[in-house]
Amino acid sequence: MSEPTTLIALLHGPDQPGLVAKTAGWIFARGGNILHADQHRDIEEGVFFQRIEWEPSNASSVEGESAAFREFAGVLGMDSRVAVSTRKQRVVLFVSKADHCFHDLILRWRANEFPCDLVGILGNHPDLESASKAYGIGFHHVEVRPERKGEAEGRQLEILRQLNVDLVVLARYMQVLSADFLKALGRPVINIHHSFLPAFAGGKPYHQAHRRGVKLIGATAHYATPDLDEGPIIQQDVARVTHRHSVEDLVRKGRDLEKMVLAQAVRWHLENRVLVYGNKTVVFD
Repeated sequence: MSEPTTLIALLHGPDQPGLVAKTAGWIFARGGNILHADQHRDIEEGVFFQRIEWEPSNASSVEGESAAFREFAGVLGMDSRVAVSTRKQRVVLFVSKADHCFHDLILRWRANEFPCDLVGILGNHPDLESASKAYGIGFHHVEVRPERKGEAEGRQLEILRQLNVDLVVLARYMQVLSADFLKALGRPVINIHHSFLPAFAGGKPYHQAHRRGVKLIGATAHYATPDLDEGPIIQQDVARVTHRHSVEDLVRKGRDLEKMVLAQAVRWHLENRVLVYGNKTVVFD
């Protein structure tokens, strides 16, 4: 049996009495069936957050139902977005030379862990071209030189528009995306940083951590913004280390963390579980 078509709404706005009842009542009045619902209240900010998934009475009219719910949420003073469960997002990976996140994401995708279409790989080095082709995924090599970065990003944007991309994942892509690029793209970008941000931002965080003698190392998946390594955090995890671990040990342990953290962040995003507000996220389980 095929999965039913459902609508998934993420909404947030000023907290007020009766919001849960109002959203549930609206869906009930239109003949819908709620499958999952979760909410959160930020007491300090006075903001209400909700994720609600329901099966509409008529699966052939999901676009109209989506528009109607957004209008209803607006009347309540809530910002909202609505996704259709059967629409797969189109994803592109950006890579450099490191291949651990690259292979991990592709294998998870091939195992149907991600509800998306992986439509291309963009690399600023050609190292992963043959592996991409072996997986049957198109590879686009765009060299990025400091003196011609604007030209390279223009070419990347052209490719992404041709591929009609919904999400870009930086799978250890060792380049900083410019503010102009992110604005022109207009799509979310998820990055994996090999550190437990905000500690050890920038380059070679494991070397920084080793010099500092930390007892925990971590990895952080976050949305990319013009402010380097300061975008809204989606997922983090840590591993214990001791004085006996070398830099190479930290790097090895870190790679395992990076794969798990990035995969979880991508999965939550694709399942429409992440709501961004300000520079924070609410992640619904």
